[in-house]
Parts: sequence; structure tokens; C-alpha cells
Amino acid sequence: MTTTRSIPTSRPATTTRVVLPGLVEPAGLLLETAPMPVASAGELLVAVEATGISFAEQSMRRGRYFGQPAFPFTPGYDLVGTVLAAGDAGNAGLVGRRVATMTKTGAWAGHAAVQARDSIVVPDEISSEDAETVVVNGVTAWQMLHRSAKVTAGQTILLFGANGGVGGILIQLARHAGVRVIGAAASRHHDALRAAGVIPVDYSDPDLAAQVRAIAPTGVDAVFDNVGGAMTRTAWTLLAPGGTLVTYSIITAVSGSGPLIMPFLKAIGQALLWSALPNGRSATFYDLWAGHRARPARFRRHLEHDLGQVFALVADGTIVPNIAARFPLAEVAAALTLAESRTLNGKVILLP
Repeated sequence: MTTTRSIPTSRPATTTRVVLPGLVEPAGLLLETAPMPVASAGELLVAVEATGISFAEQSMRRGRYFGQPAFPFTPGYDLVGTVLAAGDAGNAGLVGRRVATMTKTGAWAGHAAVQARDSIVVPDEISSEDAETVVVNGVTAWQMLHRSAKVTAGQTILLFGANGGVGGILIQLARHAGVRVIGAAASRHHDALRAAGVIPVDYSDPDLAAQVRAIAPTGVDAVFDNVGGAMTRTAWTLLAPGGTLVTYSIITAVSGSGPLIMPFLKAIGQALLWSALPNGRSATFYDLWAGHRARPARFRRHLEHDLGQVFALVADGTIVPNIAARFPLAEVAAALTLAESRTLNGKVILLP
């Protein structure tokens, strides 16, 4: 169920936004007053109620996110807010509704003009903060589990980044599907993982492979890898016959130096090479935005279905969004510093 909210007949002429001016530490982020955005054709003007910090923004701060815009720009990968205006009559029915939008950039603001085709109506049963926690993280987790790896009940998966935003949602989706989860994370997160029904292993242990084989002697049915490099090669060796390796980030590359395109091309090429081997196993590089331009109707169908499924599971309590911390937008520097500390279990939320 969704309700239309009352929209004021007048609105301020300006809004607030965060600006990333260049290669700066979190304290170098700027908070600016800017003209109120205007929704063009195909866009919605949204009053932002919640946005968040993901690994993407942390990478962009270092200039290490593949395809990021030129500095300066406003970060923010996704948002939840109320539609104040529509840029065309076809989207006028969304005015007054709450939507969740995948933006890639631009969400760290009080108001944003967003693409209607990347926006999904949020059910009334879900708060804006909870919805924000599962927008990009929820779509990513759902698609990797059910579209990339196609896991089924009774199977076993190995998940790197188990304490992160994507990992926390993927664990709950996997458990709901009857899948056993081995979670690779720092030892300080192991108690929380056990409480979530996960078998924890220490990702920094040189004997990680032996730990996993002791739990799954014939191998795991899927690995979700966000580390890259040598860890990806280890992950491939841990697959059972017919298993799937899904790479969804390359932390080792993003933390490094030099052109970003080469590590990504190498990872994609390696996945293609491994998948061609006659051993029944496969590898893929997950890209949330794949098909966004080339197959927009298909992209929209998948977004609407997959995020809709996640929202339904949040609404009925099957998925519990994990909010690690909340900050007002004005305290974005402190929020980003905390998010980058790698000490948290869950997602940091910004509240304009």
C-alpha cells in the first residue's frame, strides 16, 4: 500500500548539497547552498529524506571509481524521498509519493532531480531510513544471489564482505532461501555473523581455504567476492562442480594506484577464461548498471521486480535493515570517516 503525501504549493528557491571538490580527505567535503533543481522530461524532483554511504562514494573520494564524473560533483549513490514535481505529464501520478532511486551520483543533497525510470515507489510500511538501507544494497544482493548465481535451497555459499551493507542483505536473502552461508570477515565481526546464522571465517587467515574446505569438503556452490586479486583466484579453487564465482567489487584495485580500467578488464577477462574451462564451473563480474543504456526496458523490469521483492521482505520482517549509524547531512565528513573505518556492521545513513 502507498499513500500520496500533501505537497506544499511553494518551495524554497535553494537547497543544500555536498560537493566533492577533488582528491580530498573526508574533512575536505564541502556543504553548499545551491539553486533548487528543476525536473526535466523523464525526471522527478525529490525532497530527499534519506541517503547513505556505500563503498562507491568511498572510492570516488579517491578518484578510484570506474566511470565517475569529473570533479567537482555531488556524491550519493541512492536516495529515498518524496516527489515534489514531475518533468512530464506521464510521471505526474508520482507527485506526493515516496520513491527509492538509484542515482550513482547526486543523492547527498536536500533535493535532487532524478530519473523516473530508476525510481521505485516505496511501500508505506517501510520507513525512509530502512528503505534507503536496501535500495542499491538490496538490488545487488538479490540479483547476485538469484540472477547471477541462481542458488537454491540446500546449497552452500561463501560470502566475502559479509559484514558490509550488501553482505548483510545477501545473508538474510540466502537464509530465507534455505542456503547455508559461510561468511568471510574480520574476527571482530564473527559474533554478529554467528547470531545471523552464518558460519564465520577470517578472511585474513592464510589458511582461509583450509577453513572453508573443512566446512564444505566438496566445495561451495557459489562465491561472492569483493576483494579481487589473489583472493579471487583462491575463491575459484573453492567452487564445487557446477559452482559460480560472482565478483562484485575489486577492493584491492580501488585501494591501489594507476589506471582503473586495467584491473577491471583483467577481472572480466579472467571470468570469461575460467567460464570457458571444461569443468562445469563459471565466473562472472556483476555490474549493477549492466543494460541500463543498451536494454533500458529490461533493466527497468528487473529493478522493479527485484527491489519490489526486497521491499516486500522488509515489510513482512523477513529482512531487517542494518543501520550502523545515522548522521545529519551537515555532518557528512564525520559520517564518511566512520564508514571508511571498516569497523561497522551495516550501512551509514545520511539524513538531509
